Amino acid sequence: MTTQSLIAKRPLATSDPRHVDVVDFLHYEAELLDNLEERRWLSELVSRDIEYQVPVRETVERARGTGFSATTFHLKENLGSLDSRVTRGETKYAWAEDPPSRVRHFVTNIRVRPHESADDLIRVKSNILIYRTRQSQTTPQMLSGERDDVLRREGGELKLLRRTVYLDLSVIGTHNLSLFF
Repeated sequence: MTTQSLIAKRPLATSDPRHVDVVDFLHYEAELLDNLEERRWLSELVSRDIEYQVPVRETVERARGTGFSATTFHLKENLGSLDSRVTRGETKYAWAEDPPSRVRHFVTNIRVRPHESADDLIRVKSNILIYRTRQSQTTPQMLSGERDDVLRREGGELKLLRRTVYLDLSVIGTHNLSLFF
């Protein structure tokens, strides 16, 4: 491997304007989701041709791969299904989330790289911790994992084009996945 190929795989410097834009995007996204402003998140930050998925994780030996299914998902969504989830949450029939959960998104270890196939795309990996409490529960639910995102510039603004969330848990101990990663 040459020095040039090693440099090409390194994340952008934190001072790079593209890195700064991505960090601002992710922090604003977390703010909208924490404030239960899913409709604004969907309309302002999500591309119309979004692919949003959370593959099922299995505990496997190293020789059998990463442990993430390529065919089975907790969530496999597009704009229509995301819009349906947001719309349902806006009705009085979302019993699993009424009253709504209190949620905090902690986004860390943000690594930004130019996308390998197109100049208007940016590849972003980040770690996510979601801290969730419901009703009067005293024990919080926590979900952690890595997000692998592709962002695209649309009309000068970054939009989420693809998100794959690799959860650290093989068994999810929450009663529903009505939240957004």
